[in-house]
Amino acid sequence: MCTRSRDLLERLNRTGDVRLEPLQKADVVDRLSTALGRRLSQDELMASIWWLGDDGRVCAAAEAAAVAAAVATGVPVPRWLYRVPGAGPLSETAYRWVAANRGRFPGTTPYCEREPANC
Repeated sequence: MCTRSRDLLERLNRTGDVRLEPLQKADVVDRLSTALGRRLSQDELMASIWWLGDDGRVCAAAEAAAVAAAVATGVPVPRWLYRVPGAGPLSETAYRWVAANRGRFPGTTPYCEREPANC
């Protein structure tokens, strides 16, 4: 599920403004932790996708997906939809359910198996 979602975002990245990195890459947890001002645990890191903006803004899960989709496509709609009253919490609930059940969804070869040099 994670790799398939990553690959979709890569295809949507028409602006070239989204840099996709595996969470397993050595310096990713350090950069996210520095931006957050606290150390992320391995469990926190792997629980969801993360967005680290050029401005230092960090978000995770459904919000990170909405921001990444908006930046990648150059269309702000996903970000706007996330901000509609009630939509953010509903999106987060759906994201957590999908994340908890991601092993049940069809997937593809995990990115770090496919591209070990990048991990």
